[in-house]
Amino acid sequence: MGKTGKRWLIFGSGVLLGAALAQRQGRPAAGRSSLAEQIGQAKIQRKMEQLRHGYEQQDRMRREFTANVTHELKTPLTSISGYAEIIREGLVKTEDIGRFAGKIYEEAQRLITLVEDILNLSRLDEGAPPPEQLVRVDLYRLCEEAIASLGKAARQRDIQMQLSGQHLMVDGSEKILREIVYNLCDNAVKYNKEQGRVEVSVAREGERVVLCVQDTGIGIAPQETERVFERFYRVDKSHSKEIGGTGLGLSIVKHAAACHDAKVQLDSQLGRGTRVRVLFHPAGEERP
Repeated sequence: MGKTGKRWLIFGSGVLLGAALAQRQGRPAAGRSSLAEQIGQAKIQRKMEQLRHGYEQQDRMRREFTANVTHELKTPLTSISGYAEIIREGLVKTEDIGRFAGKIYEEAQRLITLVEDILNLSRLDEGAPPPEQLVRVDLYRLCEEAIASLGKAARQRDIQMQLSGQHLMVDGSEKILREIVYNLCDNAVKYNKEQGRVEVSVAREGERVVLCVQDTGIGIAPQETERVFERFYRVDKSHSKEIGGTGLGLSIVKHAAACHDAKVQLDSQLGRGTRVRVLFHPAGEERP
């Protein structure tokens, strides 16, 4: 109890309710800032804390990305250097030189793919493509192209690829849209089971054009469904080298979709397969 008989209560972060009441009655609380000032300072402090957290998160992601890039580049370079050194020292039988050269070629291609994916992500980080790069694109045709280019890889594992739906148009960068379609189909083949299926469709659902890629592969655990869009994140790390790829496919899909104001939805069941849907605005639609 105070000297005047009024009860003092602690309010928020050290603000006295009694002081606030005194101010409302026209009696300033000596030595204390106003309630409005206290609230303003608290808002600023919260904002500063959010900014600090954001900067820390960005710095952590930058360090993780740098570490992952270093690892992904070093691994094939080490293989190339090792095979080349053995050949240079004359330690390989003549009949084995072709096999060693093939290994060097495979690792070099892996490096080229990695560098191309990193460059793609770098361009996507800059935002949406400029207006002069936007054209009307047939999503169904891009799916046909992706399935044709992945035909050999699918046949080697006896995976059936099917396309359904209709020719629907969206406005965007054809190159970036092709990256979305190809990466989704490529993942569906890589992470599928032997004699599995990949079902690709393009359909109109309400006000959206929906690209859907569904597989019968290894699936994704619930706790990992958000992380698969992180750069270099792999669900099956133990078989990442056998499966191939750079671990950037879904990250590219996420960023490329954002550039086209499209939404990405992922549903998966561990051991039963994964379905990824990308919801586009149809061509000619005016967006806010």
